Amino acid sequence: MHLSEQTTWDYVRSTFQRIWGYDDFRPPQGEIIRSLLAQQDALVVMPTGGGKSICFQLPALLRTGVTLVISPLVALMENQVAELSDRQLPAALLHSEMPSHQRRRVLEALERQHLRLLYLSPETLLSPPVWATLCQPNLGINGLILDEAHCLVQWGDSFRPAYRRLGAVRSALLRTKPAATRMAIAAFTATADPHAQQIITQTLQLERPQYFLASPYRHNLLLRVQIAWTARGRRQQLRHFIQAHAGQTGLVYVRTRQDSESIALWLKQVGYATAAYHAGLSPRERRAIETAWLNGEIQFAGLHLRLWHGDQQTRCPLGCSFPCSSVALGVCAGGGSCWTGWQPSRSPNAHQ
Repeated sequence: MHLSEQTTWDYVRSTFQRIWGYDDFRPPQGEIIRSLLAQQDALVVMPTGGGKSICFQLPALLRTGVTLVISPLVALMENQVAELSDRQLPAALLHSEMPSHQRRRVLEALERQHLRLLYLSPETLLSPPVWATLCQPNLGINGLILDEAHCLVQWGDSFRPAYRRLGAVRSALLRTKPAATRMAIAAFTATADPHAQQIITQTLQLERPQYFLASPYRHNLLLRVQIAWTARGRRQQLRHFIQAHAGQTGLVYVRTRQDSESIALWLKQVGYATAAYHAGLSPRERRAIETAWLNGEIQFAGLHLRLWHGDQQTRCPLGCSFPCSSVALGVCAGGGSCWTGWQPSRSPNAHQ
């Protein structure tokens, strides 16, 4: 890979050190950043807490034009944009619940090419006013980043159908740009088996992608399987586990919406601030729960396994699969949302 004179590797590392304060990259961050700077398509599978966001934020900040970051959860996008803004970096967020004057301000900054990172949901990306702005011929777009890419596999066409339309975005945008324009796509996720990787690659129409597949093993994550033969037994074990870790927050992963409502109601009845989180909630309701949990206002969330997506700032010392997921990816997803710092996290699975 050949970097331009302006973005020699020494310059890349010095910018990284200046913005984030770390001495050097964690493997495989450096290789991913080199790939994105070379505008190569990529599929990145890294465990939660591995520093995925830096892998696409740094290349975006080093280039002119804007990089679009497409993500399913507004609360987590808000966290990343707030951190970048605190560092005086040119990043912004667009979503449907923003006041109209804020949306106009962001679109004006985009048109004036003052942004390097723009976070938005698939639905917002494809909304007429945003799409019309992105299609302006003089607006430089460096690339598309799809975060939580496993949603393409897990949600299909029912829950967030806009996800399935993302494969056509690059070709549609390129038709509005000068002939020599290049626009890479990089998909990031913490969980994707070979079948899921194939679906992501095909759906996004990745072209000769680089694959970066990091091990899901986490030395600070303690997994344990507990046997319980009845629903009552599983609840008793869950309650004992929570009582043994008083004052800590957690996520309880379940298989269905009904399980999510049931476990949340039971935890409330025994005295814990809890919410059910599933696809039956409105976007506003889901966003309120995400924000409340991240802010520590809710101690536990009962989650339909397919819906929760942590980021590198999530602090979750406890994670439970209730009952244990029958799919290995589900166990990895649940464990991946646990503590992402350096302290041990406990993730028991109540097996039926």
